Amino acid sequence: MKNIFGLSIPETLEDVCDPQRVALLVYDMQVGILSQIKDADEITRRVLKVLTAARNAGVRVFFSRHLSLPKELMGMLQFRMAMTWQRADSPEQVDPWFLRDAPGFQIMLELSPRPTEGVFDKLTMSAFEGTWLDFALRDCGINAFIIFCVGTEIGIEPTARHGADLGYIPVLVTDACGAGNKEAAKRSIESLKFAGDALITDTETICQLLRK
Repeated sequence: MKNIFGLSIPETLEDVCDPQRVALLVYDMQVGILSQIKDADEITRRVLKVLTAARNAGVRVFFSRHLSLPKELMGMLQFRMAMTWQRADSPEQVDPWFLRDAPGFQIMLELSPRPTEGVFDKLTMSAFEGTWLDFALRDCGINAFIIFCVGTEIGIEPTARHGADLGYIPVLVTDACGAGNKEAAKRSIESLKFAGDALITDTETICQLLRK
């Protein structure tokens, strides 16, 4: 840890992963999203391992959920993206996958949030856009967040970049991240490495640090 002008500058993963200054973001571990991931069972196992270590260390935990609006409330971009993902030829063919009461919207049962943990819904890929996450982290004095889950190329990268722009240090647990497209996910991780904003780690390393 380096110091200048009254600021402490964390240098290592151990510096960053202070349970009082780091939060855990469980990104979109929903039934309907995991059903689209080939290695969903293995990803869930690793996510649960990191989640358990964070809980035992007293790290603040937040869960994001991707939400679909009813078609009557969807706008231009939401229809456009849904048509792309669902390979639909017209807006009339779009089926909102993640309506609030739909089975696919729910977080995987094995990872059920505790009453002491935050759960928030979002329409965007970045978990910071249009949500209360930034306010909650700042209000608790958090300056870094551990992010993992699904999907790397769709939501993890945008959230890590947005978080860095807001002044947080993102910590990406790469082997606990799932992806719909492995090549795109690999490019996302390499891009984050190149930018230098995020720290890159794996399940075993982050769990060992949290156990300290």
